Amino acid sequence: MGRLFGTDGIRGVANQYPITCEVALKTGQAVGLFTKENGYKMVIIGKDTRISGDMLESALAAGVSSTGIDVLLAGVIPTPGVAYLCSSIKDAGAGIVISASHNPYQDNGIKIFKYGGEKLSDEQENQIEDYILGSNDTPRGNVGKITVISDSLERHSDFLLAGFPFKKLDKKLKMIIDSSNGAASKIARMVFNDNLFDARFIHDSPDGKNINDGCGSQHTQELQRLVVKEKADIGLAFDGDADRLIAVDENGTEITGDRILAVCAKFAKERGRLNNNTVVSTIMSNIGLSRTLDSLEICHIKSDVGDRKVLEAMKRSGAVIGGEDSGHTIFLDYHTTGDGIFSALRLLEVMVETGQSLSSLASIMTVYPQILMNVEVDKSRPDFMQINTIANTIKAVERKLGDTGRVLIRYSGTQPLIRVMVEGPDQNQIKRYCHDICEIIKKNI
Repeated sequence: MGRLFGTDGIRGVANQYPITCEVALKTGQAVGLFTKENGYKMVIIGKDTRISGDMLESALAAGVSSTGIDVLLAGVIPTPGVAYLCSSIKDAGAGIVISASHNPYQDNGIKIFKYGGEKLSDEQENQIEDYILGSNDTPRGNVGKITVISDSLERHSDFLLAGFPFKKLDKKLKMIIDSSNGAASKIARMVFNDNLFDARFIHDSPDGKNINDGCGSQHTQELQRLVVKEKADIGLAFDGDADRLIAVDENGTEITGDRILAVCAKFAKERGRLNNNTVVSTIMSNIGLSRTLDSLEICHIKSDVGDRKVLEAMKRSGAVIGGEDSGHTIFLDYHTTGDGIFSALRLLEVMVETGQSLSSLASIMTVYPQILMNVEVDKSRPDFMQINTIANTIKAVERKLGDTGRVLIRYSGTQPLIRVMVEGPDQNQIKRYCHDICEIIKKNI
């Protein structure tokens, strides 16, 4: 990929390059020109609850409007809400989301959707990136208007609830919902409302700095405790921009994206909804998912990491269900991108239709022990397999695991990290192996 875009847009520390007003202005201009070239008239901008969101929103909106393209401000809204608006508003040629997803508040990012609510292709990202980094031209001529979409959350929530059978429930499901003090904070109350559910909400009071702070999909400990204490049927945890879902069953056990995929794939196949009998996940998925899908005689395709890569593989294969263990789950027959709240509704639908508890449903998949550790690195990103001490350590671990496990190491697409994952039958063993690899990386990179 390029010099600015990672696996999920442009990301970094707010007010430091590349997440600066200057880059945001140029990005807005690039997206405005992209929109104009494709024959559209407006760009939608949404954001999460970070304190830096307003600053970046102003710069992006100024950049877009300077190209003669109108701007619609959606305010605080989940990332998939912007994708939905892009697909439902006729003249929208692009959507920009200001968010760093599950990262701490100090970070921020810029994600871009094109017309129809889909992520940009590599070529389109490179085109926009080339303009940001290389163009000194300043747009002249007509100036676009900047207006507010006052009902953006209502539109998104109506879309999310359409077609689900929850009004028929004799007994409301009891749930606890963690909005991570992020973009789900308002819309979660609209979707999981008193008419349909018995819901309690936590971490839905954002102050600009508490997003993802010990809460949400990355930190489910409090949610797990409350689900057990209050005897809830399920806990739902979203990340800062609400495109991820991690669930908690009635026993307080965390149910991550792989198990959600397995549950939803089995249900879809039984109902005749699993197009091409195929599910897509990433190379990071637990080996237990592959074995579960094999037992269900469902074809399993593994893509590179990132929901954009999952989506590309889904389109190539004709799959309608795909996702990542991190909680990004895509239901392509209904939405163009991963949506944590929609995934939650899908999971609740399975519980309602089958009458089974989440623990019973999730028991279909055995989770193999998996250790993931991160090592901080600089931005040089050398090929670690060309460094003999690192390569030899990795190969030694792989020999010891044999066919019972695997090692996967990659650079993060959004942070200056190497992610080291070791999977195998024994938790203590793979933890030791993972630690050994991380120590060698620290000494040599």
